[in-house]
This record gives sequence, C-alpha cells and structure tokens, in this order.
Amino acid sequence: MPTIQDSQEQQLLHKLRPSRIVLPVLLGLSVVGFMFWRSYKPGDLAPLADAKLHWLFITLLVLIARDAGYMYRIRHISEKVLSWRASMEVIMIWEFASCVLPSAVGGTSVAPFLLNKEGITLGKSLAYVMVTALLDNMYYVVLVPLVVLLAGEGLYPDETLHSGLITTLQIAFVLSYIMVSLYSGLMLYALFINPISVRRFLVRFFSWRMLRRWRGNAYQHGAEMVAASAQLRGNGAGYWLRAIISTIFVWTARYAVIGCIIAAFIHVTGHDFAMIFARNLTYKVILLLAITPGGSGIAEGAFPTFFGKFIGTPTMTNFIVLIYRITTYYLYLVLGAVFLPRWVGRVFGRRAAAEVIA
Repeated sequence: MPTIQDSQEQQLLHKLRPSRIVLPVLLGLSVVGFMFWRSYKPGDLAPLADAKLHWLFITLLVLIARDAGYMYRIRHISEKVLSWRASMEVIMIWEFASCVLPSAVGGTSVAPFLLNKEGITLGKSLAYVMVTALLDNMYYVVLVPLVVLLAGEGLYPDETLHSGLITTLQIAFVLSYIMVSLYSGLMLYALFINPISVRRFLVRFFSWRMLRRWRGNAYQHGAEMVAASAQLRGNGAGYWLRAIISTIFVWTARYAVIGCIIAAFIHVTGHDFAMIFARNLTYKVILLLAITPGGSGIAEGAFPTFFGKFIGTPTMTNFIVLIYRITTYYLYLVLGAVFLPRWVGRVFGRRAAAEVIA
C-alpha cells in the first residue's frame, strides 16, 4: 500500500506530466493565430527587415542572466545545499510548473516538494520557498509606489475603446496591491516577530462560519510559518542582503524582457522603455487573475492592449507577442518537458521517469 506521501507525490507528478504542455500551447497559438488572421495587412511586417541584432543579443543575455540569477538565489537561500546542477533542474521545473498550472497556483506550490527531494528537510524546504515568495512580493510592494509616482496614468492603456476595461483594471490593480501588501506584512511579522500569534489569528479568522471550510488549510499554513520562522531566524545580514539583491536582479530582468524585444524591431526611446517596464506591473495583474495554465491565451490576447501603442501596427504587435511568449513561456514548456523526466529519473529512478513521460 502506498503511503499518503507517496500518493501526494504521484498526484503532483501527474499534474506535471509533459503531456500537459499541449493545452496551453494550443490555447496560446490559437489566440495569436486568430489575431494575425484578423489584423494582417501586406507590408505591416516591414520593420523585420531592419531588426537590430544587438537588441536581440541583449534580449538573449537578459533571459540567460535572469535564469542564472534564479539559480544563484535558490542555491544561496538553501545555504548551498543544492549543487549548481540541482539548482538548474529545480528552477527549470519550477518555471515549468508555473507554465502548466493556473497562475493563482503557480510553481510555488511545487517548489517545497522539489527541494525536499533534493535532500532538504520539509521544514527547511517550506522556509526557503517562503523566503522566495516573501522577497518576490516585497519587490512588487516597494516597486509599485515608485512606478506609480513616475508613470502616473501611463501605467494603464489609454485607448478610449477600452475605458470600461481600464476602470476594471485600475480597481483590480489597487486591490491586488493591497492584498499583496497585507500578505507580505503578515509574512514578515510571522517569520521574524511572532509566528505563533499569526497562526492563532489565521485559525480564529477562518473559524467564521463562511470561512470554516478553509480552516484546516489556514492551520497548516500557520504551522508552516512557525516552522519556517525557526529555520530562518539565525541567518545573518549577509544572507538577507544577497537574497534581496538577487531578487531585485531577477525581477528587473524579467520585467525588462518585453522592452528589449520591442526595441529589437521598433525604435524605442528611453522614456518608452521605462513606460513599457512600468506597464508590466499592470500586465502582471491580468496574468495573476488568469485561470488558464500560465495565463495561456489570456496573456497573448491582453498584450496588444498594454503594449500595442509602443509598437505600431496590429500585425507587428502580434508578431512581437509571439516572440515574447516563445522566449518566456513556450521555451520553458519545452525545457520543463526535458528536465522533468531527467530529474525524476535521478531522484526516483528510471521506472518513475518512464511513468512520468507516459
């Protein structure tokens, strides 16, 4: 009889089987194909003849630097228990999970399992994943006020045809920022000040009749925070400084990719590049709300609304959508389908790897 842990592992691996890439690829390419069909006009792709190769090279460097930064960060946060090879495999599968699971779930739900199977205790695995989640959220919390101050209304699409969408987006953006800020504050307090009181608060809050169905999950999350706090409190300033710097590096690179791709085909001023970077923050809200795997289909459909004004023709915009999703989404579907069986084979054995591929 398999243990509960074995059953949970089997369910998780089943969710990550490589065959799951088919649906998001079909969704995304179908949307892009429809947009091309609706908008294509002869001559619209003329800017491709003047593509700036140095910007394509910069885009490649940014993508490589981003992934290298993720590998460095997880290796540093895990106190170098992970080898560079293990760090690469964990990050590639983490990204793959973010691509095949709904955005609200993401790869963070898979990460503790990956780290645990690399020989890190479950308590420490949860602590390390919480650190990455906290740092990611804090980057967003700190950056948003700066960007709002500099970009103002430029954060949102200004096309009059989308006035209703803009209002909805503004509300969603503000609410998401408030929720991320509150959650980040709760995590900071729980991890570094008083985790037991946070656990009690979560249990009591979710004891309300309307929320009682989630009380078990709330207790588990509170217990995880208590365990994570015990693991993290002994780390010195150097540990946190490197973790913070690497987080700033990877997220800045992540948000810069769209601007680099656009600059490879369209003339972009420094101001335009900054505005493209800023609009990534509101574009991210759409991806967070998406219920499809990795936001597939929704990310492609929403892209022209946010970035079309910097590109020009709808056809050229659709081409850049395709390049952007290939380099930041479809590529990781392929890499995940390659790395996952290799990782399973190393951790569980060849028989388990064959079952994952099937």
